[in-house]
Amino acid sequence: MIFSPVEIEETVNMFMRQKLDVRCITMGISLLDCADSDAKKANQKIYDKIMRYAGKLVRVGQDIEKEYGVPIINKRISVTPIALVAGASGEKSYVEYCRTLDKCAKELGVNFIGGFSALVQKGITPADRILIDSIPEALATTNFVCSSINVGTTKNGINMDAVKLMGETIKKTAEVSRNCEINGCAKLVVFTNAPEDNPFMAGAFHGPGEGDAVINVGVSGPGVILAAAREYKGRPINELADGIKKMAFKITRMGQMVGTEAAKRLGVNFGILDLSLAPTPEVGDSVARILEEIGLEGAGAPGTTAALAMLTDMVKKGGVMASTNVGGLSGAFIPVSEDEGMINAVKQHSITLEKLEAMTCVCSVGLDMIAIPGDTPATTISGIMADEMAIGMVNNKTTAVRLIPAPGKKAGEWVEFGGLLGGCPVIDVNKFGCADFINRGGRIPAPIHSFRN
Repeated sequence: MIFSPVEIEETVNMFMRQKLDVRCITMGISLLDCADSDAKKANQKIYDKIMRYAGKLVRVGQDIEKEYGVPIINKRISVTPIALVAGASGEKSYVEYCRTLDKCAKELGVNFIGGFSALVQKGITPADRILIDSIPEALATTNFVCSSINVGTTKNGINMDAVKLMGETIKKTAEVSRNCEINGCAKLVVFTNAPEDNPFMAGAFHGPGEGDAVINVGVSGPGVILAAAREYKGRPINELADGIKKMAFKITRMGQMVGTEAAKRLGVNFGILDLSLAPTPEVGDSVARILEEIGLEGAGAPGTTAALAMLTDMVKKGGVMASTNVGGLSGAFIPVSEDEGMINAVKQHSITLEKLEAMTCVCSVGLDMIAIPGDTPATTISGIMADEMAIGMVNNKTTAVRLIPAPGKKAGEWVEFGGLLGGCPVIDVNKFGCADFINRGGRIPAPIHSFRN
């Protein structure tokens, strides 16, 4: 294939000036064959298998970076939901399983390892309950492990007992880890319709339907899409949409190449390519700034949801033409602490929690990395969660909540998470309570359109 000078210059600009990168390569590893009635033996099996499969993951990623000139920001691992593995042991706490995962991540040099997880969309098993009860201590005493809980699906409805329990767990996790370098809640996400092949943290886990090991890739290019939007300044929206779609195609081809090569070198299958626009706290790497370039005075202004819907759809349309392996979440993330434009919008009061919720109807993945006052009641956290889960259930899409109650902080104060997680102002929440609703428990039935067999 021969490239023109213009194409070469365009590619160089993507990497050097527009912050295009492969946001993550994530190796998914099945731990189902590691279950054992002896917890010590189970943990040893887990350690041995992860080290065997992922021993070369970081080096292979670095080699591809050097050979192809493509930045690969994060190398990560996801594993089978630990509740499915640890249940055989009869242990009353799964903290040691979390520490085993953390040990693997540290020794391998990966950024995060996901899968301290449970799937409780229809009911909570004893193993699920033990895992959830273990989350506060587990995340406070480890550095690299991420946790996720799936509490609802379009097919099953929403498990409100689990929603109530997770509100309490988030509250406790924030308190237990208040003096940690990273608050445990920044590594904990609650899902509806969680995908089994998501490469992005904190929600990544290796689904039970997946093979023994696989490579999933998350490619991200907010800066590139921002540059495309600038080229179409003042032009009709349909022309802008077409420009974004074409740029998404080019971004996706690069991710396809990296994923295929990484899988080949590691001797595992290439799973999926996630097209999500994932921002960082760096200037020029913001989804909010794309929305402003489209014509909004600030993210959250009237028209924000419509602009975001168009943006997300065009990224998907461009991506699916470039790869047959599209999966995961594939949308546009709007994490407050990880997007400098969103941070500015919160400071300027152009965006609120309620507006963020409306935006999640049309993008991935939900209310993400949002700091709320430390004195927010657990039932209010559960209520916010239930609202977001309902959006996912009714619209047959993935939604999630990653809320961080900031101990001792009030609305408007700043809270810092560090590194890729960034920092953000604490967002105010509705003062009216929902305790009577949350304390009912039970299950919200699946919507009528779920019965499509």
